[in-house]
Amino acid sequence: MSRKDSRRSKRGKNGGERYDASSIRVLGSIDAVRKRPAMYIGDTGPRGLHHLVWEVVDNAVDEAMAGHCTVIDVVLNPDGSVTVRDNGRGFPVGRHAEQKKPALEVIMTLLHAGGKFDHRSYKVSGGLHGVGVTVVNALSEWLEVESRRDGHVYRQDYERGVKKTELKRLGKSRTSGSRVTFKPDPDVFPEGTFNYDTLAARLRELSFLNAGLQLRIRDEEAGREDTFKAAGGLKSFVKFLNEEKGGVHRDIIAFSREEDRIQIDVALQYNDGYSENVYSYCNNVNTIEGGTHLSGFRSALTRTLNTYARKVGLLKGATVPTGDDLREGLTAVVSVRVPEPQFEGQTKTKLGNSEVQGIVESTTNTCLSTYFEEHPSTARAIARKGIQAALAREAARKARELTRRKGALSSGNLPTKLADCTSRDMASTELYLVEGESAGGSAKQGRDRMFQAILPLRGKILNVEKVRDDKMLNNDEIRTLVSAIGTGIGKEEFEADKCRYGKIVIMTDADVDGSHIRILLLTFFFRHMRALVERGVIHCAQPPLYRVVRKKKVSYYISEGQMKTDVLNLGVEGSELVVKGKTGTLGNKPLRELLDVLVQIEERERVVNRLGMSLGEFLALRDKKRRLPMFRVFVEDEGRYFYSQDELDGFIRAEEKRTGSELEVVGEDEQAENGAEPAERLEVREIHVSRELSSLTRRLGKIGLKLEQFCEPTTGATAKPAFILRSDGAERPVQSLSGVLRAVREIGERGLDIQRYKGLGEMNAEQLWETTMDPARRTMLRVKLEDAASADKMFTILMGTNVEPRRKFIEDHALEVRFLDI
Repeated sequence: MSRKDSRRSKRGKNGGERYDASSIRVLGSIDAVRKRPAMYIGDTGPRGLHHLVWEVVDNAVDEAMAGHCTVIDVVLNPDGSVTVRDNGRGFPVGRHAEQKKPALEVIMTLLHAGGKFDHRSYKVSGGLHGVGVTVVNALSEWLEVESRRDGHVYRQDYERGVKKTELKRLGKSRTSGSRVTFKPDPDVFPEGTFNYDTLAARLRELSFLNAGLQLRIRDEEAGREDTFKAAGGLKSFVKFLNEEKGGVHRDIIAFSREEDRIQIDVALQYNDGYSENVYSYCNNVNTIEGGTHLSGFRSALTRTLNTYARKVGLLKGATVPTGDDLREGLTAVVSVRVPEPQFEGQTKTKLGNSEVQGIVESTTNTCLSTYFEEHPSTARAIARKGIQAALAREAARKARELTRRKGALSSGNLPTKLADCTSRDMASTELYLVEGESAGGSAKQGRDRMFQAILPLRGKILNVEKVRDDKMLNNDEIRTLVSAIGTGIGKEEFEADKCRYGKIVIMTDADVDGSHIRILLLTFFFRHMRALVERGVIHCAQPPLYRVVRKKKVSYYISEGQMKTDVLNLGVEGSELVVKGKTGTLGNKPLRELLDVLVQIEERERVVNRLGMSLGEFLALRDKKRRLPMFRVFVEDEGRYFYSQDELDGFIRAEEKRTGSELEVVGEDEQAENGAEPAERLEVREIHVSRELSSLTRRLGKIGLKLEQFCEPTTGATAKPAFILRSDGAERPVQSLSGVLRAVREIGERGLDIQRYKGLGEMNAEQLWETTMDPARRTMLRVKLEDAASADKMFTILMGTNVEPRRKFIEDHALEVRFLDI
C-alpha cells in the first residue's frame, strides 16, 4: 500500500477521521476509571470526593453486618489524605488461584472483583458490583493498604491505582482488621478538601443503622473528634431526629422481623410538627427515592390507622384522613436487609424488589395493630392528629380556592411586581428573589430581560416551620411567591414539572438580615417545594463581599481567600527576584510559579509544626540521600526514623532475628487502645507530609532553589541576604524564601482601597450585573439535598418553636462566625 493509500484509509469520505476496528480502544480497569471517573463516583466535585470515603467505610460496615467488626475509625490527616481503619477480618492475602497474585492485589486493582457475589462471606451487603475500593485506588494519588489477619500484618502501596510495592508481611499482630490510607488525586479532584461535618453526619447515620457499631472520626489538623455508637439502633435514630420537637406520644414505636431471609426494622414517632420525615434504607444504603419497602410501609400505616380510628369511633362525622394526613408530623426510619437487592441504577437511590413490599406491608400491619391494641392512648393521639391534619387540609383547600378566585394563585394572573422574562424556554430562564425594593429596582435595570425575571420581596417572609398550610396561604408574600413560580402548593396540587423557571435564585444582602431572609426562603422550599431542591433548581447568588481598587483598577471578590490570592498576583506585577549567585532574574510568570510553590510549602510547614518541630528541624532529619523520613518507629519508647518501606522492613527483620521472635506491629491508635506495650511491640507512625515536601523540593530544584532556603537563617541579622526583590524601582533585600512570600504580599497590599459590601443596594445596576447576574462572570451556589435527616434537624433547630436548642447551637458555634454586624 502506498503512503497516500495509507493516509486515505484513516479518513472517511468527507475528510473526517475514519471509524474502523483500529479506532476501538480497550482500557484496563484502572485506565477506564481514570478516563471516566464520573461513571463510578457520580462526579469529580465534593460529592464524588466524599464518595471515595464511603466506598472504603461501606466495606468495613459490611464486615460489621457480617458480625466481624465492632469499631471503624476515620482520620483526616493533615496532608489531605484520609485513613479508614476497622477491626474486621482484614483483606484476604492468600494467592488467588485464577489471577496468580495475592487476593488483596486483585481486590485493589481489578473491577468486579470481591467477595459479595455469593452469600458465603456476606449474607447481606451494600456493595454489589465489586468496584468500590478499586475505584478509590484508581483515583488516588497514592494509597496504602494494610491487612491484619491470621496473626500477621501485611502491607502494599499503590500510586494512581498501579502497584508500587509487592505485598509484604511486616510482622505479628494480635488484632485483625484493615487500614486504608489514600490521598485523592488532584488531577481528578480540583477541590480535594474533605468536609468534616459531611463525613460525621454519614457516620452518625451508620451508627444508628447498625446498633452497637462504634464509628469514630478525627480531624488531625483541626483537633476535632466525635464518636458515634447507638445501642438503641433505629429507636436512637428517631429520638435523635425528634429531640428538638414536641412529641405527640412519649414512646418510640419499634419492631423488627425476618421473613424469607429479608430482615425488616422500623421505628417511628409522631411530633407536633407538620412535616413528614420518613427515611428508608436497604443494606445501609440510603434509598432517597424510596422504593418497594417504603411503599409497603406507607400503605400499611394508612390502612392500620384508619381501621383503628374507625373501630374506636373517631371517624364519625369526621373527614377521613388520607395517607398524607396520617403522616403529618411523622418521623420514621424503615431499614431492610435483602440478600439480593435490586437497585435502580448504580446510585442505589430506589429499591425495586417486588417481594419486599408485601413483606414490609404485612409486618407493619401486624406489628402496628398489636401495638395499638396494647397502647390505646398512643393510638388515639396519632389518629386524632391525622384527623386534625385532614381538617387543616380542607381549610387550606378552601383558602387556595378563595385566593385563586382573587387571582393570587392563578397561573394566568402573575404578580404585578414580578418583572418577568420574555423567553419561554424553561431550562434557560431564571427567577431572582431579591431582598428589598431598592435592590429589586437595580436588578430590573441590570438584568437580561430575555431570560432573567425579578421578584422583589418586601421584608421577611413568614416562617413556615411554625404554621400549617391554611395560615401560610394567608401571607401575601408567600402567595406572590407561589404564583410566580407556578407549581402550585400543597401535597394535592404541587407539581414540580410546572415550575416556570430553570433556576430560582435567592439574592439577599451579605448581612444578618440577608442571611435570615435566605434561611426563611430555604425553609419554605425545603418544607413545601422539596422536589425543586432535589432537582437542583434552587440557587443562592453570591454577591461580592469586597471591592478592591488599585490604580483605578476595580476588582470584586466573593471570599477573603480569593482576595488574598489576587493580592499576591498584584505583588508580582512589576516585580522581579534576584537570587544571589545566579545570573538572570525571576519575573512575571516564573516568579508567580515560584510563589505558588511557596504558598504550598507554607501550608505544609504548619503540618510539620504540629509534629512538634520547626520546618528547619524536620529538614535536618534528611539522610545522606537527601530523603525525608517516611516513618517514625517507637521501640521501648525510643523513636527512630526510617526513609522507605524497605528500610522499615529490613529493621523489623533484623529485630526479629536479634530477639528470636516475630515483632508485633501496631499503629498509634492501637497503642492507645491496648495500653502499655511490651518490649516486643513496635509502634509505627507514618509521616505523610514527607511525600508532599519531597514533591515541592523537586519543583524548587527545577528553578535552582532548595527547600532549606524557605527557612529563616539561624545566624540572625548578620546573615547576608540571599535574595533581592525589585519592585517599582526599589530593591528590598530578603534572607529567605518565606521572606520573599511575605514581601510580595506586602507589595501587593500597598495602595489598595478595600470596601466591604453588606447590601445589594450599595451597587448600581451595572455593578450588580457584572458581579452577580452575568452568567459569564457570576458565582452561584446550587442548593443540594445530600443528607435529608441532618437538613430536617437543622431547620427544626434554627426555625422551630423550641428556643433552647437554638440557643445551644448559637453558643456552640459562636466562635465560627465570619462576619458580625455591630
